[in-house]
Amino acid sequence: MMFPVRLRQRAAGSWLLLCALSLPLPLAAQTHAGTTDGWTPALSMRYRTIQGTAVSPDGERVAYVVREPVMEGDQSEWRSQIWLVAADGSRNVQYTRGEESASSPSFSPDGRLLAFTSSRSGERQVWILPVDGGEAWQLTDAESGVSSFRWSPDGARIAYTMRDPETEAEKKAKEEKRYVIVVDQDFKYNHLYVVDLEPDTAGEREARRLTEGAFHVTSFDWSPDGRSIIFARQPDPRLDTGYRYGDIAVVSVEGGAPKPLVTWDGVDGDPLYSPDGRWIAFVSTGERPEPVGLGDVYVVPAEGGAPRRLAETPDRNARLIGWSADGESVYVTEPVGTTRQVLAVPLDGSPVHAVTEGEGVFGSVSIAADGSRMAFTFETPATPADVYISPVADFSMTRLTDVNRDIPRPPMGRTELVHWTSKDGTPVEGLLTYPVGYREGQRVPLILNVHGGPAGVFTQSFTGGPSIYMLQYFAQEGFAVLRPNPRGSTGYGKEFRYANVEDWGYGDFEDLMSGVDHVIAMGVAHPDSLLLMGWSYGGYMTSFAVTRTDRFKAASMGAGLPDLISMVTTTDIGRYLEAHMGGPFWEDYETYQKHSAIYHIEDVHTPTQVIHGAEDLRVPFTQGQEFYRALRRLGVPTEMIVLPRTPHGPREPKLLMEVSPRILAWFTKHLRGGGVAVN
Repeated sequence: MMFPVRLRQRAAGSWLLLCALSLPLPLAAQTHAGTTDGWTPALSMRYRTIQGTAVSPDGERVAYVVREPVMEGDQSEWRSQIWLVAADGSRNVQYTRGEESASSPSFSPDGRLLAFTSSRSGERQVWILPVDGGEAWQLTDAESGVSSFRWSPDGARIAYTMRDPETEAEKKAKEEKRYVIVVDQDFKYNHLYVVDLEPDTAGEREARRLTEGAFHVTSFDWSPDGRSIIFARQPDPRLDTGYRYGDIAVVSVEGGAPKPLVTWDGVDGDPLYSPDGRWIAFVSTGERPEPVGLGDVYVVPAEGGAPRRLAETPDRNARLIGWSADGESVYVTEPVGTTRQVLAVPLDGSPVHAVTEGEGVFGSVSIAADGSRMAFTFETPATPADVYISPVADFSMTRLTDVNRDIPRPPMGRTELVHWTSKDGTPVEGLLTYPVGYREGQRVPLILNVHGGPAGVFTQSFTGGPSIYMLQYFAQEGFAVLRPNPRGSTGYGKEFRYANVEDWGYGDFEDLMSGVDHVIAMGVAHPDSLLLMGWSYGGYMTSFAVTRTDRFKAASMGAGLPDLISMVTTTDIGRYLEAHMGGPFWEDYETYQKHSAIYHIEDVHTPTQVIHGAEDLRVPFTQGQEFYRALRRLGVPTEMIVLPRTPHGPREPKLLMEVSPRILAWFTKHLRGGGVAVN
């Protein structure tokens, strides 16, 4: 999500150079100079990630998706393939191959077939693969590709969503180069279709359209008897619309108009039928929209009636996984502090209880049809994600894979959870990664890394894998990295998540700086060697922090938004930003200006690097450009790095690898001294 981050400079080069004489060099400069061993962006890129699991109905097999980069020659892309492993860890086999990715595996109800999506024939389609051997064959022929799909309960059909294709007139206009885009008009909606696995007498498989009209289907589920489909919808496909509107309706598989089921003013999504078909579970903001973020679990009778809220989850930010086999509980996953856990929410309204336990991140959860077992990924700061399986009722993890066994694992900078109290007494926590080879009592340069969102969260995920910020690379080079979860973060409940509304750059800033002071007090961070970086909302905080303090020797603003007035009128999530500012800017210019770094730009003299994607619509490119141009005019050391073809964060592996080394070079330069930007 977004987000997801004064005195004019005089003789800056000489001042920085003099200060550099007393600054400690990174450990890498002391102990690793001239070596090529250890953590590098190239090594981190070699670590494979797992993007999803699907457990067979009997719980005896698990399909999972392995993603890795392809960077040979002019290639710079990610490729995913599907593997199958037995529940006892034996017979771990790659099931799909080729130059096109395969993803979203799903077993048929009898477990004999595996459906998945791939673009091997052009647009993304559903393919079917016999589990016990045979060639994959293409099921769908969706003109604009399949967005999502689900098996029918009897396994005879698959329902899927497809975005409305271009009309013949639109195609012709494009061919003749006279096609224009009319903003916020002529939307292409996701709608529901059903296709049979068995061909008709003519050997064809013709998909039947179930929904049409001016609404956008976002998620759906089959009824247990296969006669109807429950779905969530919103008025149009815009992301900003999804913060304000969303209801639930049901449609017969035989056709006919959808029947509204939940239509109150709140935003509703992710509906799931109970095993007996009597209830629909869904996530909702309740009786009104909550653009800042809220997701409570509700149930409603399948035949209609008043929704009923179940017990609150710890963060009130649940994502539905499925029902228990007996229909007595709904399983959800959500952040809990710096972990991610699986929780059971009882239908009778009694308190939520944990299914998983322990430190780390549980993700990509799938539950067997009989409810006995669940498959999932698990990772910690020191161990990359692998596939595990466990009984649902009596949690006990068994690891099934070791997808990175052939990748070197040099000594790592250890990561620990740290706690502190902010200036106003607010308790805050975060993750501190030490330099590789850190010796107790040694003071080192500290990088403050701010997450996006603002309702993002730093969790206990693997620190050695590919990322915008390659944490072990910085640790290898002698830097400690503090990743705080300040007010506004998810994982700590609704009140904490809402605590920075109309307070961006102030209370959250104090949370961050109190964390920095805590690491200094621990004897780890050198007070004269502080650095700052963050992406999106983290970029916002970077821009705002350098207007409020001169403590950082250098900063790197990634996809930052220093001008909230121009931001709110150009981003694709303006209403989300507006909710945090308390209303539209034309009703309260002062609030927007107060929280915008660009209106305090004369107070900046921290050397600040600007990094931005050329095709970013979430935080438009001009946000980075505004800050960079203003800094240059003021004579503040700066540089701007533009990532071509890049939306809100680098997608191409080679561009991803460019970010951390450029930040490191900027930081190292200004720890030792630097020059004045040329106007």
